[in-house]
Amino acid sequence: MARHIVARTSDIPPGGNKVFGVEGRDIVVFHVNGEFFALLNRCPHAGAPLEKAACVARLTSPEPGVYQRSRVGELLRCAWHGWEFDMRNGQSYFDPKRFKIRSYPVAIESGEALVEDLAKGLEDLEKGPYVAETFAVHVEDSYVIIET
Repeated sequence: MARHIVARTSDIPPGGNKVFGVEGRDIVVFHVNGEFFALLNRCPHAGAPLEKAACVARLTSPEPGVYQRSRVGELLRCAWHGWEFDMRNGQSYFDPKRFKIRSYPVAIESGEALVEDLAKGLEDLEKGPYVAETFAVHVEDSYVIIET
């Protein structure tokens, strides 16, 4: 799996989303209830951009006249034709055996951890005859990483 750093966590406001081009695909990242979810930005029905989808809640009714909302903001309703999907795994609610949106694993990592990983990779390189002056680097933010 390839890892792609796409944004700082602060770049996607709570309740918002942002589209990123990753390996020739548009992937939309949603920030909902403190979590991040990444999906292919295309409804399988007619190709509508899911970045325009409404983030809705699951609505159930244990008895007539009584309604309960759960998973607020975690379901997507396509803006073009109203098809609904679970943003955690891309599952459709109208025909789960035939339709699904591709979902991608998302990780949140601190900038410090990313810098440390980069430095470890540089240690394996063969050293040349010249040495440049170096300075400590500190990254004080968290980043959204999509795995493809």
